[in-house]
Amino acid sequence: MLQFYSSSNGLVNSDKAMRECLASALAGRSGEAFEQASLIVIHTTIGHDFQELLAAAHDCYPNATVVGCTCAGIIGVEGANESMRALGIMVVEPEQAGEFGIAYCDNIRGHNSLPKVQEMAQQLKEQVPGVNMVHLLASGIDIAADRALEGIAAVFGPEMPVFGGTSSDNMRGVSTYQFVNGQVLERGAIMIGYADPTLRVIMGVHHGNIPIGQPFTVTRSEANRVFELDGLPAWPYLMKKLSLPENAQPGPWLPVAGLGELLPEEYHKAYDNRHILRAIVKADKEGKSFYMPVDCPEGAQLWITQRDENLIFEGLERMMERLSADIAGREIVAVFHTDCAARGKAMFNKIAIGEIIQKMQSPLMQSRSIPWLGMYGFGEFTQLRGKNFFHNYTTSLYVLTRNI
Repeated sequence: MLQFYSSSNGLVNSDKAMRECLASALAGRSGEAFEQASLIVIHTTIGHDFQELLAAAHDCYPNATVVGCTCAGIIGVEGANESMRALGIMVVEPEQAGEFGIAYCDNIRGHNSLPKVQEMAQQLKEQVPGVNMVHLLASGIDIAADRALEGIAAVFGPEMPVFGGTSSDNMRGVSTYQFVNGQVLERGAIMIGYADPTLRVIMGVHHGNIPIGQPFTVTRSEANRVFELDGLPAWPYLMKKLSLPENAQPGPWLPVAGLGELLPEEYHKAYDNRHILRAIVKADKEGKSFYMPVDCPEGAQLWITQRDENLIFEGLERMMERLSADIAGREIVAVFHTDCAARGKAMFNKIAIGEIIQKMQSPLMQSRSIPWLGMYGFGEFTQLRGKNFFHNYTTSLYVLTRNI
């Protein structure tokens, strides 16, 4: 059986931050007991020296597999930290060999997301045949996330639970990074397979945006690149509708608005919303087209949406009620968490962020501390009614449970 341990801190020295995170997470564990091959999952903001973090982790535990990605902030038992040097880790300790495995790739983009991820999934299945849930961390720039999910389904079947998110930077939408042992990738993807039949992942997801005005129609597109909206160059047209300069870059307006797509009706109640949101983190160099995080066929309708703070707080409470009901009778052993980068300090002040985190953690932790690793990323892989979706602008919780 897999065991989980977490810690986070805001120390500015990268080597010391990693060593103290590991020491805190594994306090009470003997070094000898932890010498077996294990997994360390890292989330870090972009100010840290990534090579120092990785070197420190391998120096402490040479046999460990170390993976992770950058984010705009981390969320742990200790709360949220969006400083330029924030670090969170989850240590996963197997009882025996074959309880987890990883696969990874570099240079993943919209046009090759399906074959790249399908190849990773096949490698993972051959390595660890008993995988019963997949944890996916991927580049936050120009990935077709729906095609990535198709790649996993092609190998493991559509019923395989997939959770995780896409990496982010400090809301610039310029470069995000992924880590595999000593390697630092810029457009990579990492797939972790957990193979523990005693574990079940229960997911909750919610956003708090509402559509405004009339939808646009995608009149020219290719895969996840949108060239025209309502017959006009897509990026200038969208910027004009948002009252922004035509040459504006995605970063500044990410916290303000997202594009909404209408969900099939059977998911409305589970999502507490009729629309699923899309964040644009890349426009072309000429400023005429933009890239969606999923394929966007011609004829699709897109709404501008805006956040509604009442809906964010009220919806989060309803999400936690549903999640608690689904968990009833099971022991929570760990929580992974992906929150949209725009739902951090770009949207709320520190007090409000603390209140939101408490609303998530208190119902699950109650009187005990549960290993928790979260990040503010660019997107979230989360199920709705047992179907894998890619989302933006959500709070997404992945609660790993066992039968009591």
